[in-house]
Amino acid sequence: MLMNGFDQGVLPLLGFAMLGLAVVAFVLALTAREDAYRAAGKQTKTFWLVILGITVVVDFFLGMLFLQIAGLVASIVFFVDVRPALKQVSGGGGGRRGGSSSDGPYGPYNGGR
Repeated sequence: MLMNGFDQGVLPLLGFAMLGLAVVAFVLALTAREDAYRAAGKQTKTFWLVILGITVVVDFFLGMLFLQIAGLVASIVFFVDVRPALKQVSGGGGGRRGGSSSDGPYGPYNGGR
């Protein structure tokens, strides 16, 4: 009875969560520039698109738990290691981090004083 509830309730939710994570990782990998991968010293954009694309296909169509877990690991590696490096290289810091509106890229602009 308990296993039936687990098979009917928890496992499908985990599958949907893994699929969602893989789709988001794939879209983020797709939108990043190719040269950012090289500049960050990571695998190529094609490599990550293939790995994450296979993960999406496995999660959506096959549902084999071992392959889903391998894809989950790939998605987590992308989010934890590759994406922050791509954001750092691309200059995507996510908003201003303090300073005034007269700050330039190398510090405050003092008007030639």
